[in-house]
Amino acid sequence: MASTTKIMTTILLIESGDLNRQLTITSEMLAGAEGSSVGFRAGNTVTCADLAYGMMLASGNDAANAAAVYMEAFADLMNAKAAEIGMTNTHFVTPSGLDADEHYSTAYDMALLASYAMSNPIFAEIAGTQVHPITCGDPAQTVYFSNHNRLLKSYEGAGGVKTGFTKKSGRCLVSFAERDGVRLIAVTLNAPDDWNDHTSLLDYGFSVLKPIEIKHELPVSSVSVAGGSPDSIAVEVLPITAALLDGEEEGLTASVYLPKFVYAPV
Repeated sequence: MASTTKIMTTILLIESGDLNRQLTITSEMLAGAEGSSVGFRAGNTVTCADLAYGMMLASGNDAANAAAVYMEAFADLMNAKAAEIGMTNTHFVTPSGLDADEHYSTAYDMALLASYAMSNPIFAEIAGTQVHPITCGDPAQTVYFSNHNRLLKSYEGAGGVKTGFTKKSGRCLVSFAERDGVRLIAVTLNAPDDWNDHTSLLDYGFSVLKPIEIKHELPVSSVSVAGGSPDSIAVEVLPITAALLDGEEEGLTASVYLPKFVYAPV
């Protein structure tokens, strides 16, 4: 799956804490980081946000290695998260996606990962960013990196996710697009014509899935509050939108579950 691996590395970095945390790049972090690079040098002081943007926009292997060393026991973290998400045909070895014998996945598993990651608003913002400045190098200088994902400019509603390539894996792409409440993810691995493939896949998805607004009335208009003032609180059900195939809404049912009371404070 090549550098689409960095979806996992980035979401783990985001979940580990505040992206404004600072760290110092070490020679250990840069060891073996051949290929695409942000340009970090040993001794640079960077933020975790720099690493996240460096991975997702510049596909920096140096940023991925730095994140892995910073968080420690990183392959174990990756595989534990993969198991949590349900990626049953995936095993991670490298944080960057550089080739390794036991580093593998499937298109379906990568779609599960992308769905999980894109539900995080911080990750979604980074994945959908077209240009971002990062300070790196020696002497340090600010460089503006452009996102490698062409679909962000060429496809209506595109909002991510990640490109990847090695000679062994071929061209890999995980994409995301949203229109009228319908959210789609497409994945191809070893697909030479991936930009056109994804355009066709997403077009197909939008052609067969329609946003259906689901409404439901509540049997009551308020819920009692124990130990509070006032002693009840108004409740309502907001309509939600589901992306359904034609005819699926006919078998749809909705249920509302309300507690008899809630404890203050609310």
